[in-house]
Amino acid sequence: MIEYLFLDLDDTILDFQKAEHIAIRKTIADFGVDPTDEVCALYSRINKAHWEALERKELVREQVLVGRFAVLFETLGVTVDAESCARRYEDNLSQGHYFLPGAEEALAQLSKSYKLYLTSNGTAKVQAGRLKSANISHYFREIFVSQELGANKPELAYFQACFARIPGIDPKKTMIVGDSLTSDILGGLNAGLWTCWVNPSHKPCREDIRPHYEIEGLSQLEGLLKKL
Repeated sequence: MIEYLFLDLDDTILDFQKAEHIAIRKTIADFGVDPTDEVCALYSRINKAHWEALERKELVREQVLVGRFAVLFETLGVTVDAESCARRYEDNLSQGHYFLPGAEEALAQLSKSYKLYLTSNGTAKVQAGRLKSANISHYFREIFVSQELGANKPELAYFQACFARIPGIDPKKTMIVGDSLTSDILGGLNAGLWTCWVNPSHKPCREDIRPHYEIEGLSQLEGLLKKL
């Protein structure tokens, strides 16, 4: 029986895609770059590649936060200070929140029966602002942001740091729930947890990363858990 739930934040509880889209448009416009759909899509691809490199330990966090903008502007052939842009983007991204359908209600219900913990690879400053805006911190017994722990999902060190702060936790009674195969699911498998992939668009699973369970959104999680 599951007693502990490790819940991802971005694209599991909050709509990061929407938040990113709004923040990147505002940010690059402030630096004189036309925020067209094509430019924003290019940024998203570059950003995703940088975070995946972080997960593989090919980059460190600062290289991701600044490097994604440096690559974007180099690709566009424009001269913009990447460090200044990165700081402005974090300020914009930390403001406001957008819940995924049913996520807020699901948190309220799940917190009545399970011990909830938030797990995120996001930047501490950004996540603090979004959590305050969303007013959901009270649902979680602990909030584990990788920047503060000194390790990132899917590293085993990240989960060991989490376990060290949860007296009596049993990995066999713990499930991680998140949208990222390479971060949440792989990390959970490495740590000996049950895993549940949030996959609203029904993307195909990777042969080398197989979650135990799959749902379309957090609103389906309680029903799944009751069947276990």
